[in-house]
Parts: sequence; structure tokens; C-alpha cells
Amino acid sequence: MDKMIHYRLRCNANHEFEAWFQSSAAFEEHAECGFLSCPNCGSSNIVRAPMAPAMRSREGNQAIIEEENQSLQQQRQVLSQAVMLKQQLIGLRRKIEQNCDNVGDRFADEARKIYYGDSESRGIYGDTTPQEREELFDEGIEVGTIPWLRDDS
Repeated sequence: MDKMIHYRLRCNANHEFEAWFQSSAAFEEHAECGFLSCPNCGSSNIVRAPMAPAMRSREGNQAIIEEENQSLQQQRQVLSQAVMLKQQLIGLRRKIEQNCDNVGDRFADEARKIYYGDSESRGIYGDTTPQEREELFDEGIEVGTIPWLRDDS
């Protein structure tokens, strides 16, 4: 079934009535050709009358409000979790900085030395390229990547 448009119409004597049309253009065509007439007085001078917008029922509005509240609550939970995660990552960074040696861009070489017993076993941190990380992994040397967040406080 095709969509239809519902219009409130008014004649030049201010009588109002309603009609359905296939399109706005169909209404215009019927009005120009004089095919429309007022059921009260027969006038063919017809225009569209202002219509109130369709309103949702109270129940419909309540359902929308509940959905928006639920969405807002979910957004707050996600934000809260993100803040907690950031705090945990900053805490982890501090712990690493306090307890491990920063070997900078020599990380891959130092990790190998420790793994193969050429250097004392200790915690280290630093920088690697993706290729260096892949090579360490291929050698069986376990390393991890941690988001290195700054402490903005």
C-alpha cells in the first residue's frame, strides 16, 4: 500500500475538513484543477490549513525517557570504567618506573641478554619496534606492551 498524506483543508468561508492524498503534488494538482470542494458550502477555493504535529502518547514519551535514561546510565558506567582503567594504568606505570630499569631503545638487546643469561635477571622497560617485538616473540622471549599514560594530576 502506498503512503498517503493526511491534510486538514480550509475553504475561503473558513470551513475545515480533512482529506488524504498520494503526495503534496497530488493535492496541488487537485486544488488547481478545481477537483476539491468544501463539503459544507461547495466552494472550490481550498487551501491547506495548519495542522498540529502528531504527538506521542504519554506511555510513548515515558518509554523514550526510560530509554534515554538507560543510555545515559550506560554512558556513565563506561566513563567510570575508563577513568578507573586510566588510574590503574598510571599506577602500573609508577610501579614499573620505581622497580624496573629503563633501558630505552636498547630494550630488545637487554631482554635477550637477560633471557640467555648474559646479564643479571631484573625487570626492565623501554622501547621496541614492532619488528623487534616480533623477533623477541619468535625467540620465545615474553614481552608485553603497556599503554604508557602520563599522570595528568
